[in-house]
Amino acid sequence: MDLWPFLLVALLSLVCEYIDATLGGGYGTLLVPILFLLSFDLSEVVPAVLFSQFFTGIIAALAHHRLGNVNLRPGLRNFKLAFVLGTSGSLGVLVAVLGQLSLPHSVVKVYVALMILAVGVFLLAGLKIKQFSWKKILCLSLLASFNKGISGGGYGPLLAGGQILIGVNEKEAIGITALSEAITCLVGFLGYILVLKAFSWDLIMAVTMGAVISAPLSAYSVRKANPRSLRLGMGLLITALGLAMLLKIVLGL
Repeated sequence: MDLWPFLLVALLSLVCEYIDATLGGGYGTLLVPILFLLSFDLSEVVPAVLFSQFFTGIIAALAHHRLGNVNLRPGLRNFKLAFVLGTSGSLGVLVAVLGQLSLPHSVVKVYVALMILAVGVFLLAGLKIKQFSWKKILCLSLLASFNKGISGGGYGPLLAGGQILIGVNEKEAIGITALSEAITCLVGFLGYILVLKAFSWDLIMAVTMGAVISAPLSAYSVRKANPRSLRLGMGLLITALGLAMLLKIVLGL
């Protein structure tokens, strides 16, 4: 990859990661279609997104913890929740790697778009799905990680939004999602290594560089934000992403 395309991809990754780590989702869902328009292949884009979010997830989680947005000290509930989400998500993302090679792309796109749209509408409506339970969390993790592994996106909007719907604090949900996504993305990338064995390392490095620069910056935005504003922002972003995906599918773009 030449210098200017490399820098453009890095800049796009930086912007998308800032949105993702600030509002809890949108990195892969925004970046993957943009890279498609720049003529990158799905088999190049999805592993690159997974690799970059392994690093940025860890950096963002540490930044959120350091700034007091979430307490991820080992042994406490938030750390336990992130660990359970990450490990259970490993199963979902591995199934998705295999599904990437067998399921019709149109089916996958409609499924992810509808799931994201539903979470966004629920957030904007101020709804909650009863109370917290580990069973609900496990179901969310499996669905979100499947989305991530098969399309490169759809993890943060579903998992961060879903946590809020079942009673997790907005700022904590964003920090927890960052750490659990790092675990899930590492496993997904290793799965792609076993399946594909060949990658565009230039693309991987460009995407990772931009995302790593952005991750700690977004933690400051979350620290200063009002929880209601975060919920509204996440609801608007998630709903817009779901509608945009459905529109793209309907118009065949």
